[in-house]
Amino acid sequence: MLALKLLLVPSLLAVISMAGRRWGPGVAGWLAGFPSLTGPILFFLAIERGAEFTVPAAVFALSAVSAALAFGIAYAWACLRLRWFGAWLCAVLAWLAAASVLLRVPPTLAGSLAISLGAMLLAPRLFPKPRGQWGAAAVPPLELALRMAAGAGMVVAVTAIAEIVGSAWTGLLAVFPVLSTILAVFSQRANGPGFVVAMLRAMTGGFYAFLAFCISVAVLLPTEGIAVTFTVAVAAAVLVQGGAKVVMQRLA
Repeated sequence: MLALKLLLVPSLLAVISMAGRRWGPGVAGWLAGFPSLTGPILFFLAIERGAEFTVPAAVFALSAVSAALAFGIAYAWACLRLRWFGAWLCAVLAWLAAASVLLRVPPTLAGSLAISLGAMLLAPRLFPKPRGQWGAAAVPPLELALRMAAGAGMVVAVTAIAEIVGSAWTGLLAVFPVLSTILAVFSQRANGPGFVVAMLRAMTGGFYAFLAFCISVAVLLPTEGIAVTFTVAVAAAVLVQGGAKVVMQRLA
């Protein structure tokens, strides 16, 4: 099980990093909205903690999309004026503020979905517009290794402390923007703030797949078991991801 945790997420991070290098920030952001970290975390929680723990965590993860968007918006604005650490600190404070509000909201599936959909509809209007040119610098092997290690560390850490912090914080931490942090920080250093803003803004459209995944887990896991639930969840996320991409292209 530990080997799977250490291999699955880093592989996904490598794919997203290479996609950003090859096709630009729009594709990288769109792929980053996919539940690349949260999906494996919920899967391992289901195996190790069961449905009784995992379903509430999935509901909180669903609502935590709004906190992830708060992180992205704050980073996008801050990186226009600050270096990566200052921008990241502003974004983390925004995430903490949003997460503290979510902890006070009754954790219902309908309520969590409403919060996230509302945030996703509003978010594109709150991002700055991408400006300037950015390069397409290759990702150095050391930086790629650090990205992959950070993703693996997050999955191991969240699943390890789940019993201590409870399902609410586990669900929120499962959506802590580790992936956004990794992609934004390294991209700001390599490609500049314009690339980061475009990528984080594109990530909003990718979160529709995230919603489909979390809803599938919350609804199906109590009755259908792990294999069926996560097969359906992945299929739903892929279908929604593809559909969202088509809609975004037609609206562009």
